[in-house]
Amino acid sequence: MSSNGDTESQSASSGTPDPPKPTIEHIHLPTIEEIRGQDIWNNCAVRSVVSGVMGGGLGLLMGLFFGALENPLFQEEMTARQQIAFQAKQMAQRSWSSCKAFAVMGLIFSASECIVEKARAKHDITNTVVAGCTTGGAISARAGPRAACAGCAGFAAFSVVIEKFMERHS
Repeated sequence: MSSNGDTESQSASSGTPDPPKPTIEHIHLPTIEEIRGQDIWNNCAVRSVVSGVMGGGLGLLMGLFFGALENPLFQEEMTARQQIAFQAKQMAQRSWSSCKAFAVMGLIFSASECIVEKARAKHDITNTVVAGCTTGGAISARAGPRAACAGCAGFAAFSVVIEKFMERHS
């Protein structure tokens, strides 16, 4: 009987493999270059300028696309060469206008979000709401106080929807 129990324990130990041991990962400390890169990117001025340039690029592309969709009003009266020249001028005007608008929008939003985040020392959705309100109010301020309030509320709501969609803040 005891010899039968010994063979069962030997077959059980040799038949099932040991569970795999979890691998231990080494802690990666950032290099000096990585720390300097983070310090540069955490600067509100750098972040705002980069966002403004990227917003301008996006506006340029959108202006080219939407400018190409516009048809000249006097299509029948124009030659092909005149239509192409007219279309090129329309695309250039539309893309430059969109470029400026998106650059200003990106710069204001990024700057206000960064300043609020540094002042509050928190990274949450409140920063996005304040930045959206500031951006919407600043962009629509020329039309008067009612438009500024509507722009503030609209852009803040849009910013919250985008943040929830992107799920940047948990």
